[in-house]
Amino acid sequence: MRRSALRTKVSPVHVLNLLPFGPLDYMDVDAIQRKLHDQVARLEAPDTLIAWEPRDTYTAGRRTQPQDIPDSDVPVIKMDRGGSVTYHGPGQLVVYPIVKVKPPKDVVAFVRNTELALGRAMAEFGIHTQQVEGRSGAWILPETESSSDIDRKLCAIGIKFADDATMHGLALNVTTNLDRFFRVVPCGLSDAGVASLESEGVSATLPEVAAVLLPELARTYEQFVLRPSADEAPAPAREDQLPPVSELPELDANEWMEHADEIRSNTQLAAKTGVAWAP
Repeated sequence: MRRSALRTKVSPVHVLNLLPFGPLDYMDVDAIQRKLHDQVARLEAPDTLIAWEPRDTYTAGRRTQPQDIPDSDVPVIKMDRGGSVTYHGPGQLVVYPIVKVKPPKDVVAFVRNTELALGRAMAEFGIHTQQVEGRSGAWILPETESSSDIDRKLCAIGIKFADDATMHGLALNVTTNLDRFFRVVPCGLSDAGVASLESEGVSATLPEVAAVLLPELARTYEQFVLRPSADEAPAPAREDQLPPVSELPELDANEWMEHADEIRSNTQLAAKTGVAWAP
């Protein structure tokens, strides 16, 4: 009864909004997402988007190569996500979608639809992003093929599926200090650059961007969300019926932050996760 009742009552994806707390320690929020991921995977919590702003951190995904970290003085945390090494820091909007997906799970489709949602959200700010074959993320491409400009990544994506639920997610540069990226080879791509909304001439705060992006992600993930059986399921909401972010159901951020230290101390990581990068 608990399982079907939860899935019947909880329709739109929830939000855990940690942005009001300012830049946060990467591993503190990582512990929170793992705790919530465990609950979502066991159908004990609703599908949730965690929105937060990080302190200065470099993290390395599974595809990181030694040459991606040319500056040996950079402290890099190894993480169990896709992708290579990247920078996280103030002015960056990080969103972790914690979603229990229906079978058959399709990682590529989930990532590609995340890119499409990003594109729709960025269009609201006058920014045209594109998908690039073989490269995840939201990209700003040169206007003409003859241009001397290079492709610039506005948003990095690194998503993991575990127990049929997603974790990690996307990092969108809003007012991020882009110079910090170049102590490493961002995303392992030596022939590409990075961009932020600010560098593209857009003046916006993280909450303003989240107010546009989170509803787009919530709408996009509806197609992936595990639902109860047909006799238990409510009628699916039309896209125009889904609420804006201000009306999306929210988890109690204060309660989660009050227990952040306890959650982190009780979090068990895989042996190669959350440790310093070593080639």
